[in-house]
Amino acid sequence: MGLLNWLYNKVLARIPFHAIRLFFLRLRVGRIGKDSAILLNVEFRIHKNISIGDHTIINSRVLLDGRGGKLTIGNNVDIAQETNIWTLQHDVQDDYHSSTGGDVEIADYVWVASRVTILPGVKIGRGAVVACNSVVTRDVEPMTIVAGIPAKKIGERKSGVY
Repeated sequence: MGLLNWLYNKVLARIPFHAIRLFFLRLRVGRIGKDSAILLNVEFRIHKNISIGDHTIINSRVLLDGRGGKLTIGNNVDIAQETNIWTLQHDVQDDYHSSTGGDVEIADYVWVASRVTILPGVKIGRGAVVACNSVVTRDVEPMTIVAGIPAKKIGERKSGVY
């Protein structure tokens, strides 16, 4: 994982001062936008492949994985606690469990609720909502509400803002 990643994930991620955590993160992460907040105990894997937009909130105990591709999080996104976003996974069809990866893109104004898992290669469209405990295995259309394992459309978000 590398000494700097280990240092951040085990020591710096637990510093209770947001400004200090953000200072160190800005040195390592590809991009962190203006007025974004990253709470305690957020785990990063391969920082340079992760980009976070403006006015975005990453809650505590979230895992952001940049090992298998780029992870792009848009503006005004809310990612709730204990969410796992993966860009790398094992190939279930391979007898030797080789790795396979893909970029993950989360568009602007998305709300990802608690304990969601997002798998590699997924794009979540602008203004979409992912309900608690869902597993997102394929793309989510803009302004769609999805839930379940695997996540499926259960409704549409109605908002004039987006």
